[in-house]
Amino acid sequence: MSGEVLTNAQMAAADNFAAMSGVPTRTLMENAGRAVADAIAARFAPCAVAVLCGPGNNGGDGFVVARLLSERGFKVRLAAAETYKGDAAAMADKWSGGTETLHPKVLDGAALAVDALFGAGLSRPLEGGARDLALACTELKIPVVAVDVPSGISGDTGRALGDASIKADLTVTFFRKKPAHLLLPGREACGEIVLADIGLPDSALDLIRPNLSESSPAMWGDKYPWPKAGGHKYTRGHLVVVSGPAHATGAARLAARGALRVGAGLVSVASPLDAVAIHAAHLTAIMIKPFEGARGLADLFDDTRLSTVVMGPGLGVHEDARQLVEAALAGPPWRKVVLDADALSVFADDPEALFNRLRPGAAILTPHEGEFERLFPGLLDESDSKLDAVRAAAVRAGAIVLLKGADTVIARPDGGATINANAPATLATAGSGDVLAGMIGGLFAAGMEAGSAAAAAAWLHGDAAGRFGPGLIAEDIPEMLPESLAALFHDTRNGAVGGT
Repeated sequence: MSGEVLTNAQMAAADNFAAMSGVPTRTLMENAGRAVADAIAARFAPCAVAVLCGPGNNGGDGFVVARLLSERGFKVRLAAAETYKGDAAAMADKWSGGTETLHPKVLDGAALAVDALFGAGLSRPLEGGARDLALACTELKIPVVAVDVPSGISGDTGRALGDASIKADLTVTFFRKKPAHLLLPGREACGEIVLADIGLPDSALDLIRPNLSESSPAMWGDKYPWPKAGGHKYTRGHLVVVSGPAHATGAARLAARGALRVGAGLVSVASPLDAVAIHAAHLTAIMIKPFEGARGLADLFDDTRLSTVVMGPGLGVHEDARQLVEAALAGPPWRKVVLDADALSVFADDPEALFNRLRPGAAILTPHEGEFERLFPGLLDESDSKLDAVRAAAVRAGAIVLLKGADTVIARPDGGATINANAPATLATAGSGDVLAGMIGGLFAAGMEAGSAAAAAAWLHGDAAGRFGPGLIAEDIPEMLPESLAALFHDTRNGAVGGT
């Protein structure tokens, strides 16, 4: 399956499309329940299992799960709502075992629970027996398998809807992932995620036209700027990372190393005069370009071969730093910029002054949450989700905005967005964001368009960190990129990945 991510409304539209195309909705429910039962049987030996069925179609899925698990030797106790309608009622009628009320006592003696209470479409906190069951599952610490999305989590936002929600060990969802499977805290509540094909036609996507995706090589793999036989270093782009003063040079070198490893043909560090000797002592393949002040940087950028600029890591937060950013943004319209860290914070008192200087398609902003708050005050708190906030920020800035985190969100001014969810916890280390900014700049310089460059760099950043494992520091990330890129190259050449 490709990497589109669907909202609740879009998923409902896909279901309706399937029905109009002649796919019986009851067949889809049977297939969904079978997918959950198969996932359970593949991971658990027959045991005592409590299946918790809510009042809607999620509960109907639960009745299928209960029937199929019972046929496979599981000892099933089923708790259900009082009444059911439509397909859920038909599936309830096919259940030949007993039913109990939605009460924690159904969990007595259970080695496993199936959460079929509410799916992704829940919009209110859990109440009554459903709330009691969620709390009991947490207290008993038995494994839980969730149907679609753990109950109590919003499918659209990934946020908990009240003081009680299910924390699953395994979540089985259908057709395409939902935002809750990628955005925190929903992603953690899901545990392992299995995406199952239940017979919904892919042609539904032509009608839905989703504008949200999960970053993976399936999305951008065929756009990766691999070196070509007839190319040379300048055809792969020349990136400049602007360094801060002598006492803050390491961040620029981290960014430069990431850019060179990921694919830029040439990388230079533009260095203030007092930092030239420090950079010269550490850099080899990366060149050094001395400058003095904003005027000197502007003169440096008269070189038309300098296609892309990364600014911010170690730059400093003061008026001189702001003038350096303005000098870079005053260059020719084809020059591309990646602005990170201090290059964003220096505009905290007047974000519009930055936004007005950005050129469509030629700018990527890469804040963490603190820097995002400085540029877009209150937007995270005012928005229904992190995704909504970043989308609004991209529109306001007129640029790609990448909000870093374990659930990195990348949004475009046209409303399209990507979520990157492969970042391991070990990336919470000093300098990792500097490397990411450099990687984005490297791919941007090498010819990827802004959104794809940001998405690919974020994924490779996470993949490289995951390959290294515990003990990761920022310097390790560029050194793991050859391993990540070798795997990507192999998969690309063998048709395992492609664009969408």
